[in-house]
Amino acid sequence: MENIEHYLSEVLEIPRSETALCGSFYTVRSIKKGELLLREGEVCRHTYFVEKGLLRMYSIAKNGKEHIIQFAPESWLMSDRSSLYFNEKSNYYIEAIEDSEVLFLSPDFFQNLNQSFPETVTNNDLLLQKHIRNLQNRVNSLLAETAEERYLNFIKMYPNILQRVPQWMVASYLGVTPESLSRVRKELVKK
Repeated sequence: MENIEHYLSEVLEIPRSETALCGSFYTVRSIKKGELLLREGEVCRHTYFVEKGLLRMYSIAKNGKEHIIQFAPESWLMSDRSSLYFNEKSNYYIEAIEDSEVLFLSPDFFQNLNQSFPETVTNNDLLLQKHIRNLQNRVNSLLAETAEERYLNFIKMYPNILQRVPQWMVASYLGVTPESLSRVRKELVKK
């Protein structure tokens, strides 16, 4: 559990000697490629921490087209917050793109951490604010940037997954067709 240990000690600043105490706040599961952790219409019951592997969150439009909202490689968290915190049916699917080791964090995971380690409150708040900032930037990107700009932002956000996901998934995340993404990539090579 190297990635969760690093996350707890380096990101949340819990002393390494005490990170093992956090094990009671989560369970670990091996998830096969293609397995769904959440389906549209279900209520999300966990936040998922990727110890190893890769997840994606997506929705399916009425016309059957998939829209990828987020990827979660190693050491990333993923959840449908609206569903988890407001007990609403989810509009999303969460799927393993690769065989993965995933920690299922209880809904009160961060609350338990804050009670056990009060010094984590500030770091948790900062992480939440960064997440909100990233969501706002993503919405603005989809509304105001060119496909090339969105692609370059994707590479910055997810530098290690281009070789791990098919081009159609990258295109779905960017809100373009695979053909448009091919054109963008060819133009960037020329520059």
